[in-house]
Amino acid sequence: MTDPVIASLETRLITIPLARPWGADVRELHVIAVEVHDSDGGVGHGFSWTPTIGAHAVEALLAHDIAAFATGRPADPSLWHDAWAHLHEAGSGGITTIALAGLDLALWDLRARRRGASVTDVIGRRHDALPTYGSGVNLHYSLDDLVAQARRWVDAGHTAAKIKVGRPDLAEDVERVAAVRDVLGPDRALMIDANQRWDLPHATRAMEKLSAFGPAWIEEPLRADDLRAHAELRRRTDVPIALGENLHTVHRFRDAIDLEAVDVIQPNIVRVGGITPFLEIADLARERGVDLAPHLLPELSAQVAFCLPAETWVEDVEDAGFAQLGALAHPTGVVIERGSARGGPDVGLGFRFAPEPHPTKES
Repeated sequence: MTDPVIASLETRLITIPLARPWGADVRELHVIAVEVHDSDGGVGHGFSWTPTIGAHAVEALLAHDIAAFATGRPADPSLWHDAWAHLHEAGSGGITTIALAGLDLALWDLRARRRGASVTDVIGRRHDALPTYGSGVNLHYSLDDLVAQARRWVDAGHTAAKIKVGRPDLAEDVERVAAVRDVLGPDRALMIDANQRWDLPHATRAMEKLSAFGPAWIEEPLRADDLRAHAELRRRTDVPIALGENLHTVHRFRDAIDLEAVDVIQPNIVRVGGITPFLEIADLARERGVDLAPHLLPELSAQVAFCLPAETWVEDVEDAGFAQLGALAHPTGVVIERGSARGGPDVGLGFRFAPEPHPTKES
C-alpha cells in the first residue's frame, strides 16, 4: 500500500472587512483559503494571509507554481523543505513563504485528520491554557480612544497589553504610554510597538523617555531588515528588543539572535511559511536561550503554542480574530477569555472560511 500523494490544490481569495480599521488605508484583510486533495480522497484545509499587500500574488504562487510542484508528491508536511527550495528562485521569504504556508497548513490539517486528532495533539500538547495580551493597531486613535481601549483590555481580564508608538512628536508617545500605564497599573505588563518607524538616533531618544514606564519590550523599533542597528540599540537600552514578524526564515532569525539584536523573537506562523518552519524557529529559540512570542493570528498561534515547552504569550488583537470578523464557517474551538487562551478543534486545524465574511461585533 503506497502513501497518498497530492492530487490537486485549490485556492479561494477572500476579503474580510475589519470591524475596527487599522488605519485610513487598512480596512480589510485578505485570506487565501487552500484545499489540498490527496490520492486517497482526503482533504486538508489551510490558508495564507496578508493584511494589505500581495494577496493576488500569493494566490498566483499557490495556484500555479506551488500546485504544479506539489501535485504527485507526498501529501505530508515533510514536503516543506523541497517546496521552499523550489520557490527560492522567486525569493527566500516574503510572498514565497506566505504562499507556502497555505500548503503547509493544509498538509498539517490533512495529517491530523487521517489520525482523527487535532494538530495540537499530533505535535504534542504541553499546555492546556496560555496567557493572552490585549493588542491593537491604534496609533491613529485619539488619546481618549486609546485609554478606552486599554480599559476594555483590563475589563476583559488581560494581564498585559501592547500599544503602538511612533507619533511624529515624541512627547505624544510619552503622554500616550503614560496614560495606558496608568490604566494598566503596576502589575500588568505593557509592551510597545513602533512598527519600524524610527531610525537609531530617534529610537535611542525614545527609549530614554519610554523606559520609565517599564515596558516588557519595544517591538520593531527600527527597520526589521537592519539587524545591526537593532543590536546597537539593544546595547543602548535596558528595555528588551522584540522583532520577527517581518523575518521570514530560520536563517534570518538565527542571524538576529547571533548578532545579539533581539531578546524576544516573534515569528508569524503564516509569514515564515507554516507550522513546519515555525517549529524549527521555536527549536532555535530554545537552543539559543531567547524568548518566543508568536505574532498575531491567535486562533492559529495558540494551537501551536500549546505544544511549546515554555509558556508564551498569545496576542489577541481587538476585533481582529477570524471568528470575531465573521470569516469562519465554524468556530475553531480556540477560546480567549479572562486573559487566557484555551481549547482548539477536535480534529485538524479547524479552519473553514465562510463564503462571505460578516462581522459578529459592532465597531
